[in-house]
Amino acid sequence: MQPRKVIIDTDPGQDDAIAIMLALASPEEIDLLGITTVAGNVPLSLTEKNARIVCELAGKPQTLVFAGCDRPLSRPLITAEHVHGKTGLDGPVLPDPEMPLQSQHGVDFIIESLRTAPAKTITLCLLGPLTNIASGLLKAPDIADRIEEIVMMGGAYFEVGNITPSAEFNIYVDPEAADIIFKSGIPITVMPLDITHKALVTKPRNEAFRDLGTPVGTATAEMTNFFERFDKEKYGSAGAPLHDPCVTAYLIEPELFTGRFVNVMIETTSELTMGMTVADWWNVTNRPANATFMNDIDADGFFALLTERLGRL
Repeated sequence: MQPRKVIIDTDPGQDDAIAIMLALASPEEIDLLGITTVAGNVPLSLTEKNARIVCELAGKPQTLVFAGCDRPLSRPLITAEHVHGKTGLDGPVLPDPEMPLQSQHGVDFIIESLRTAPAKTITLCLLGPLTNIASGLLKAPDIADRIEEIVMMGGAYFEVGNITPSAEFNIYVDPEAADIIFKSGIPITVMPLDITHKALVTKPRNEAFRDLGTPVGTATAEMTNFFERFDKEKYGSAGAPLHDPCVTAYLIEPELFTGRFVNVMIETTSELTMGMTVADWWNVTNRPANATFMNDIDADGFFALLTERLGRL
Protein backbone atom coordinates (compact mmCIF):
# COMPACT_ATOMS: atom_id res chain seq x y z
CA MET A 1 0.00 0.00 0.00
CA GLN A 2 1.26 3.47 -0.87
CA PRO A 3 2.03 5.79 2.05
CA ARG A 4 -0.55 8.43 2.78
CA LYS A 5 0.36 11.96 1.63
CA VAL A 6 0.20 14.20 4.69
CA ILE A 7 0.67 17.83 5.68
CA ILE A 8 1.16 18.39 9.42
CA ASP A 9 -0.09 21.70 10.81
CA THR A 10 1.31 22.28 14.27
CA ASP A 11 2.32 24.58 17.14
CA PRO A 12 5.19 22.65 18.85
CA GLY A 13 4.84 21.94 21.98
CA GLN A 14 6.51 18.85 23.39
CA ASP A 15 3.67 16.54 22.40
CA ASP A 16 3.59 18.06 18.90
CA ALA A 17 7.31 17.34 18.67
CA ILE A 18 6.76 13.66 19.44
CA ALA A 19 3.90 13.51 16.93
CA ILE A 20 6.16 14.96 14.24
CA MET A 21 8.94 12.48 15.03
CA LEU A 22 6.48 9.59 14.87
CA ALA A 23 5.49 10.71 11.37
CA LEU A 24 9.12 11.15 10.28
CA ALA A 25 9.91 7.65 11.54
CA SER A 26 7.06 6.07 9.54
CA PRO A 27 7.70 6.57 5.81
CA GLU A 28 5.93 3.31 4.94
CA GLU A 29 2.64 4.81 6.10
CA ILE A 30 3.21 8.58 5.96
CA ASP A 31 4.61 10.61 3.06
CA LEU A 32 5.15 13.93 4.82
CA LEU A 33 4.87 16.67 2.20
CA GLY A 34 5.61 19.46 4.64
CA ILE A 35 4.99 20.99 8.05
CA THR A 36 3.08 24.24 8.49
CA THR A 37 3.24 26.06 11.78
CA VAL A 38 0.73 28.23 13.59
CA ALA A 39 0.69 30.34 16.72
CA GLY A 40 -0.72 28.40 19.65
CA ASN A 41 1.24 26.78 22.46
CA VAL A 42 3.80 29.54 21.92
CA PRO A 43 4.00 32.40 19.39
CA LEU A 44 4.69 31.71 15.72
CA SER A 45 8.35 32.75 15.93
CA LEU A 46 8.88 29.84 18.32
CA THR A 47 6.59 27.26 16.70
CA GLU A 48 8.35 27.54 13.33
CA LYS A 49 11.72 27.35 15.06
CA ASN A 50 10.64 24.38 17.16
CA ALA A 51 9.39 22.46 14.13
CA ARG A 52 12.81 22.81 12.53
CA ILE A 53 14.58 21.83 15.76
CA VAL A 54 12.50 18.64 15.87
CA CYS A 55 13.20 17.77 12.23
CA GLU A 56 16.93 18.10 12.86
CA LEU A 57 16.69 16.06 16.06
CA ALA A 58 15.01 13.33 14.02
CA GLY A 59 17.76 13.49 11.40
CA LYS A 60 15.35 14.81 8.73
CA PRO A 61 16.63 18.32 7.87
CA GLN A 62 15.30 18.01 4.31
CA THR A 63 11.73 18.34 5.65
CA LEU A 64 9.93 21.45 4.38
CA VAL A 65 8.77 23.75 7.19
CA PHE A 66 6.57 26.81 6.62
CA ALA A 67 5.36 29.58 8.92
CA GLY A 68 1.63 30.21 8.82
CA CYS A 69 -0.70 32.47 10.77
CA ASP A 70 0.61 34.37 13.78
CA ARG A 71 -2.79 34.97 15.38
CA PRO A 72 -6.35 33.62 15.38
CA LEU A 73 -8.85 34.76 12.76
CA SER A 74 -10.51 37.39 14.93
CA ARG A 75 -9.25 37.07 18.52
CA PRO A 76 -6.13 37.94 20.49
CA LEU A 77 -3.67 35.07 20.72
CA ILE A 78 -3.72 32.91 23.86
CA THR A 79 -0.62 30.80 24.46
CA ALA A 80 0.32 27.98 26.88
CA GLU A 81 3.80 28.64 28.21
CA HIS A 82 2.45 27.63 31.62
CA VAL A 83 2.30 24.08 30.23
CA HIS A 84 5.11 23.91 27.69
CA GLY A 85 7.64 26.37 29.11
CA LYS A 86 8.92 29.59 27.62
CA THR A 87 10.34 27.93 24.50
CA GLY A 88 7.52 25.42 23.98
CA LEU A 89 10.10 22.62 24.05
CA ASP A 90 11.40 23.06 27.59
CA GLY A 91 13.04 19.96 29.06
CA PRO A 92 15.90 18.93 26.78
CA VAL A 93 18.63 21.34 25.69
CA LEU A 94 18.45 21.34 21.90
CA PRO A 95 20.52 23.43 19.46
CA ASP A 96 19.04 26.14 17.29
CA PRO A 97 18.13 24.82 13.84
CA GLU A 98 20.36 25.22 10.81
CA MET A 99 17.81 24.06 8.22
CA PRO A 100 15.96 26.90 6.49
CA LEU A 101 12.43 28.09 6.99
CA GLN A 102 10.65 28.06 3.62
CA SER A 103 9.78 31.49 2.26
CA GLN A 104 6.24 30.58 1.19
CA HIS A 105 3.44 31.26 3.67
CA GLY A 106 2.11 28.07 5.21
CA VAL A 107 -1.47 28.74 4.11
CA ASP A 108 -0.35 29.23 0.51
CA PHE A 109 1.65 25.99 0.67
CA ILE A 110 -1.46 24.12 1.82
CA ILE A 111 -3.58 25.64 -0.96
CA GLU A 112 -0.98 24.99 -3.66
CA SER A 113 -0.39 21.42 -2.50
CA LEU A 114 -4.09 20.60 -2.57
CA ARG A 115 -4.69 22.24 -5.93
CA THR A 116 -1.79 20.54 -7.69
CA ALA A 117 -2.25 17.03 -6.28
CA PRO A 118 -5.05 14.73 -7.44
CA ALA A 119 -8.23 15.39 -5.50
CA LYS A 120 -8.64 13.60 -2.16
CA THR A 121 -5.05 12.38 -1.96
CA ILE A 122 -3.74 14.65 0.84
CA THR A 123 -4.62 14.29 4.51
CA LEU A 124 -4.23 17.25 6.86
CA CYS A 125 -3.02 16.42 10.37
CA LEU A 126 -3.90 19.29 12.68
CA LEU A 127 -2.07 19.42 16.01
CA GLY A 128 -2.76 23.01 17.08
CA PRO A 129 -5.32 25.79 16.67
CA LEU A 130 -7.10 25.50 13.34
CA THR A 131 -6.30 28.97 12.01
CA ASN A 132 -4.17 27.98 9.02
CA ILE A 133 -6.70 25.54 7.59
CA ALA A 134 -9.64 27.87 8.12
CA SER A 135 -7.67 30.68 6.48
CA GLY A 136 -7.02 28.40 3.52
CA LEU A 137 -10.70 27.55 3.21
CA LEU A 138 -11.63 31.25 3.34
CA LYS A 139 -9.00 32.16 0.74
CA ALA A 140 -9.59 29.16 -1.54
CA PRO A 141 -12.95 27.49 -0.90
CA ASP A 142 -12.32 25.02 -3.71
CA ILE A 143 -9.75 23.13 -1.63
CA ALA A 144 -12.46 21.70 0.66
CA ASP A 145 -13.40 19.11 -1.97
CA ARG A 146 -9.75 18.20 -2.53
CA ILE A 147 -8.87 17.17 1.05
CA GLU A 148 -8.91 13.42 1.66
CA GLU A 149 -9.43 13.77 5.41
CA ILE A 150 -8.67 16.01 8.36
CA VAL A 151 -7.30 14.16 11.39
CA MET A 152 -7.01 16.51 14.33
CA MET A 153 -6.29 16.74 18.01
CA GLY A 154 -8.83 18.98 19.69
CA GLY A 155 -11.98 19.21 21.68
CA ALA A 156 -13.53 17.04 24.36
CA TYR A 157 -16.86 15.60 25.39
CA PHE A 158 -16.63 13.49 28.54
CA GLU A 159 -13.40 15.20 29.66
CA VAL A 160 -14.85 18.71 29.17
CA GLY A 161 -12.11 21.38 29.09
CA ASN A 162 -8.44 21.88 29.88
CA ILE A 163 -8.08 25.64 29.29
CA THR A 164 -11.57 26.60 30.54
CA PRO A 165 -14.16 24.45 32.33
CA SER A 166 -15.75 23.64 28.97
CA ALA A 167 -13.14 24.07 26.23
CA GLU A 168 -10.00 22.30 25.04
CA PHE A 169 -7.04 24.57 24.21
CA ASN A 170 -6.70 24.09 20.44
CA ILE A 171 -10.38 24.84 19.84
CA TYR A 172 -10.56 27.64 22.40
CA VAL A 173 -7.66 29.58 20.86
CA ASP A 174 -9.57 30.01 17.58
CA PRO A 175 -13.17 28.81 17.86
CA GLU A 176 -14.20 30.65 14.69
CA ALA A 177 -11.61 28.67 12.73
CA ALA A 178 -12.87 25.42 14.25
CA ASP A 179 -16.44 26.37 13.39
CA ILE A 180 -15.46 26.84 9.73
CA ILE A 181 -13.79 23.45 9.58
CA PHE A 182 -16.59 21.48 11.24
CA LYS A 183 -19.09 23.07 8.84
CA SER A 184 -16.92 22.43 5.77
CA GLY A 185 -18.17 18.98 4.80
CA ILE A 186 -14.59 17.64 4.84
CA PRO A 187 -14.24 14.15 6.41
CA ILE A 188 -12.96 14.78 9.95
CA THR A 189 -11.53 12.44 12.57
CA VAL A 190 -11.14 13.96 16.02
CA MET A 191 -8.73 12.93 18.78
CA PRO A 192 -10.23 14.71 21.81
CA LEU A 193 -9.10 14.85 25.43
CA ASP A 194 -11.35 11.83 25.98
CA ILE A 195 -8.67 9.59 24.48
CA THR A 196 -5.51 11.64 24.96
CA HIS A 197 -6.04 11.59 28.73
CA LYS A 198 -5.84 7.79 28.46
CA ALA A 199 -2.45 7.96 26.67
CA LEU A 200 -0.40 8.66 29.79
CA VAL A 201 3.38 8.61 29.90
CA THR A 202 3.80 6.56 33.05
CA LYS A 203 7.25 6.08 34.53
CA PRO A 204 7.84 2.70 32.81
CA ARG A 205 6.76 4.12 29.46
CA ASN A 206 9.07 7.09 29.87
CA GLU A 207 11.95 4.83 30.84
CA ALA A 208 11.33 2.88 27.65
CA PHE A 209 11.96 6.07 25.69
CA ARG A 210 15.13 6.78 27.65
CA ASP A 211 16.31 3.19 27.26
CA LEU A 212 16.41 3.62 23.49
CA GLY A 213 19.80 5.17 24.19
CA THR A 214 19.53 7.63 21.31
CA PRO A 215 19.31 11.43 21.18
CA VAL A 216 15.66 11.10 20.14
CA GLY A 217 14.86 8.71 23.00
CA THR A 218 16.62 10.88 25.58
CA ALA A 219 15.02 14.11 24.33
CA THR A 220 11.58 12.48 24.32
CA ALA A 221 12.01 11.34 27.92
CA GLU A 222 13.21 14.81 28.94
CA MET A 223 10.30 16.49 27.16
CA THR A 224 7.72 14.32 28.89
CA ASN A 225 9.48 14.73 32.24
CA PHE A 226 9.01 18.49 31.90
CA PHE A 227 5.55 18.28 30.37
CA GLU A 228 4.12 15.97 33.03
CA ARG A 229 4.68 18.23 36.00
CA PHE A 230 1.70 20.36 34.95
CA ASP A 231 -0.70 17.48 34.32
CA LYS A 232 0.26 15.54 37.44
CA GLU A 233 -0.46 18.58 39.57
CA LYS A 234 -3.67 19.49 37.74
CA TYR A 235 -5.24 16.05 37.29
CA GLY A 236 -3.43 13.88 39.81
CA SER A 237 -2.65 11.54 36.91
CA ALA A 238 0.13 8.99 36.64
CA GLY A 239 1.87 10.97 33.90
CA ALA A 240 1.49 13.40 31.05
CA PRO A 241 -1.08 12.74 28.31
CA LEU A 242 0.50 12.55 24.86
CA HIS A 243 -2.19 14.42 22.97
CA ASP A 244 -0.84 15.06 19.49
CA PRO A 245 0.93 11.75 18.76
CA CYS A 246 -2.53 10.18 18.74
CA VAL A 247 -3.10 11.89 15.39
CA THR A 248 -0.06 10.40 13.67
CA ALA A 249 -0.55 7.05 15.40
CA TYR A 250 -4.06 6.90 13.90
CA LEU A 251 -2.60 7.20 10.40
CA ILE A 252 -0.30 4.26 11.11
CA GLU A 253 -2.53 1.95 13.19
CA PRO A 254 -6.14 3.20 13.12
CA GLU A 255 -7.28 0.05 14.90
CA LEU A 256 -5.78 1.46 18.12
CA PHE A 257 -8.73 3.88 18.33
CA THR A 258 -12.51 3.58 18.59
CA GLY A 259 -15.22 6.20 18.41
CA ARG A 260 -18.50 7.27 16.85
CA PHE A 261 -19.56 9.22 13.78
CA VAL A 262 -21.57 12.06 15.34
CA ASN A 263 -22.47 15.69 14.91
CA VAL A 264 -19.96 18.14 16.38
CA MET A 265 -20.57 21.86 16.64
CA ILE A 266 -18.38 24.62 18.05
CA GLU A 267 -19.60 27.27 20.48
CA THR A 268 -18.53 30.72 19.25
CA THR A 269 -20.82 33.17 21.06
CA SER A 270 -21.08 32.25 24.75
CA GLU A 271 -18.29 33.53 27.00
CA LEU A 272 -19.20 30.81 29.48
CA THR A 273 -18.69 27.91 27.06
CA MET A 274 -16.61 29.56 24.32
CA GLY A 275 -14.80 26.97 22.21
CA MET A 276 -16.74 24.00 23.54
CA THR A 277 -17.01 21.02 21.18
CA VAL A 278 -20.68 20.12 21.43
CA ALA A 279 -20.63 16.46 20.40
CA ASP A 280 -24.04 14.84 19.97
CA TRP A 281 -22.74 11.57 21.41
CA TRP A 282 -26.19 10.19 22.24
CA ASN A 283 -27.84 11.34 18.99
CA VAL A 284 -30.42 13.53 20.70
CA THR A 285 -30.64 16.07 17.85
CA ASN A 286 -31.43 15.77 14.17
CA ARG A 287 -28.18 17.46 13.17
CA PRO A 288 -26.28 15.38 10.59
CA ALA A 289 -23.11 13.61 11.67
CA ASN A 290 -19.98 15.41 10.48
CA ALA A 291 -17.02 13.91 12.40
CA THR A 292 -15.69 10.65 13.77
CA PHE A 293 -15.17 11.52 17.42
CA MET A 294 -12.85 9.07 19.15
CA ASN A 295 -13.41 8.06 22.75
CA ASP A 296 -11.08 5.13 23.46
CA ILE A 297 -7.51 4.05 22.78
CA ASP A 298 -5.41 0.92 23.18
CA ALA A 299 -2.82 2.76 25.28
CA ASP A 300 -0.38 -0.14 25.52
CA GLY A 301 -0.48 -0.64 21.76
CA PHE A 302 -0.05 3.10 21.24
CA PHE A 303 3.08 3.28 23.39
CA ALA A 304 4.49 0.11 21.84
CA LEU A 305 4.11 1.71 18.40
CA LEU A 306 5.56 5.01 19.57
CA THR A 307 8.58 3.46 21.24
CA GLU A 308 9.35 1.17 18.29
CA ARG A 309 9.10 3.98 15.75
CA LEU A 310 11.11 6.52 17.77
CA GLY A 311 13.75 3.84 18.07
CA ARG A 312 14.22 4.03 14.31
CA LEU A 313 15.43 7.64 14.43
